[in-house]
Amino acid sequence: MTKIVMATNNANKLREAREIFSELDIEILSLKDINVECDPDENGQTFKGNAGIKAKAIYNAIAEKSGVNMAVFADDSGLCVDALDGRPGVHSARYAPKGQECAKLLGEMKDVPADKRTARFVCSIVFIDEKGMSLEASGACEGSIGYEEKGTNGFGYDPVFMVGDRTMAEMSADEKNAISHRGAALRELYRVLKERYGE
Repeated sequence: MTKIVMATNNANKLREAREIFSELDIEILSLKDINVECDPDENGQTFKGNAGIKAKAIYNAIAEKSGVNMAVFADDSGLCVDALDGRPGVHSARYAPKGQECAKLLGEMKDVPADKRTARFVCSIVFIDEKGMSLEASGACEGSIGYEEKGTNGFGYDPVFMVGDRTMAEMSADEKNAISHRGAALRELYRVLKERYGE
């Protein structure tokens, strides 16, 4: 079985990836599983750039610690709002103090009419194989910014990001995974890896 490291210890991200790759002869490992700590400065100008920085740092950290090159992948994602010229974008995690993201966004959007509130969650994944060759997969989830926070089953911008008549935070985990930007990017990566690691 091929072992691939996902650059995270986030249980939800790992569960989603493991479910998507379950049909392949691949075991998805977390950073904790391989006992590697690495927190590079993600100072890229794009989601792909940040994912690449993270993937390369983990790839090098594993090689340095164990002397073995392992396949790794990392993701970076965020919210892009059209009325804000794509902000918060790559700065989504640093846009406001934790827990205040939605309040700040609603404040900035208070005078924006309904037809101008379009937005999307975007995710880029960079995969580096055992030989150091890299490839990218990406996904997006289109929606709009609501007028108030709704729902409790989510984090970050989920309570204000509308898909249809519900926010992401009003959806179950399975509903969200089926349409999420990260899920779309993981499924694109799956199609690539199936050709390489599938039977």
